[in-house]
Amino acid sequence: MRGVETRIQEIRHKIFTEVARMAYHTEWPVKERMEELPYKIIPGETGNFRNDVFLERAIVGERLRLAMGLPNRSAAEHAPVSDGIEAADQAETYYTPPLINVIKFACNACPTKRVHVTDGCQGCLAHPCMEVCPKGAVSLDRTTGRSIIDQEKCIKCGRCASVCSYNAIIIQERPCAKACGMDAITSDENGKANIDYDKCVSCGQCLVNCPFGAIADKSQIFQTIRAIQSGEKVYAAVAPAFVGQFGPKVTPGKLRAAMKELGFADVFEVAIGADLCAKQEAEDFLKEVPDELPFMATSCCPAWSVMAKKLFPDHANCISMALTPMTLTARLIKKHNPNAKVVFIGPCAAKKLEAMRRSVRSEVDFVLTFEEMAGIFDAKHVDLENMEEDPDGVSDASTDGRNFAVAGGVAQAVVDVIKRDHPEQEIKVANAEGLKECRQLLKLATLGKYPGYLLEGMACPGGCVAGAGTMQAIKKSQTAVGLYAKKANHQFSSETEYIKELDKLVD
Repeated sequence: MRGVETRIQEIRHKIFTEVARMAYHTEWPVKERMEELPYKIIPGETGNFRNDVFLERAIVGERLRLAMGLPNRSAAEHAPVSDGIEAADQAETYYTPPLINVIKFACNACPTKRVHVTDGCQGCLAHPCMEVCPKGAVSLDRTTGRSIIDQEKCIKCGRCASVCSYNAIIIQERPCAKACGMDAITSDENGKANIDYDKCVSCGQCLVNCPFGAIADKSQIFQTIRAIQSGEKVYAAVAPAFVGQFGPKVTPGKLRAAMKELGFADVFEVAIGADLCAKQEAEDFLKEVPDELPFMATSCCPAWSVMAKKLFPDHANCISMALTPMTLTARLIKKHNPNAKVVFIGPCAAKKLEAMRRSVRSEVDFVLTFEEMAGIFDAKHVDLENMEEDPDGVSDASTDGRNFAVAGGVAQAVVDVIKRDHPEQEIKVANAEGLKECRQLLKLATLGKYPGYLLEGMACPGGCVAGAGTMQAIKKSQTAVGLYAKKANHQFSSETEYIKELDKLVD
């Protein structure tokens, strides 16, 4: 639903804005403010989104807690909204699992999956739906002439739906479960959505596909702002998918100026880290495939990488060991600014947990999504469209580095690096979008179907531009990223000025 301003986006934006405002107003007692905010966000006697104003406020209260980085609670727990707030108001507050949370009393308890005959059924004479059903689950209502499905017999194969001339039979699936490529979502004893965290890779696709807004992730809005206010040198590392996310008139130069107005010391495009990543993966591929590894899979998407290691542990070494663009950019920033704090600002929920890995924690201090960043801008009343361009707003990233944000872009960047130095080298590539496709791709690869291949996996269909923290329509983002990428001073990743620093960053 990216690109469509629904009530869910409206309430999320209000919460992010209020959390940011609370962080800026240091004179406000945080505990008391947390208790007041549900009443400010949902005012009056009647609900704005649901029938029950008290339920709305309870849901907002849990959303506020998650936005502060605090644990989600059930309706059975009796405690104020601000319970444990001291943990959020500390200098170093890291994400603690689980990152993606179901607010159970906001969940609609949707049916897991069912095949349903709608009022569109015309009671036709042919009734092909009855003929194709392998279990005899479709019968005829003699009174109306319409088809009836016995849910006890139905195996949800969908054959009846496919042969209906009127498209009167539909297959309904729980949207969050359908979007989950890891089959991590089931139902609890009350029919509410339940996440199996042993399977979950925190891609956030369930979050953006739940039409009831019952799934939310944790945030570091409050902690990031407090770090800036404390006098820390906080640098922003902005992911390549940023183009157009804050409005069609917001250029990279205006965004950079706006970030500095908020107090960031400087702004870097993570596309420069993407260039470094492409170079490193190209070197690893040439060295290891096929002599040491049967194939190599790219490393930049954390949800894809974690999925591969969870489901295919025997081939975990086939996932590139190259550092991700986020980590490389953060290392570059800290190499030149030793006392810096780094905030990664991007489209991805899974990056929040990637930043918490022991190997990455010292590099990336905070992670925010574009959606969370929009709340910060609104809290400070920053008019992005009318900002004056920052004259230093263009980074030395390549076209290929900037195209990392779009599906296929990572593999293309690696191939281009190899082809530039080894034009005679043949590189076979296969890529997948969405975790269901990614799983199938890796399964085939482990069975020997892709010998010597470079495999690219993107957990979000369309690439990073479809991440859970984006606000713009996916196709529109793909176009915007492509147009911006063409303006780069270099085509290939290995041509940029930062490449010479790669060896120092990966030692």
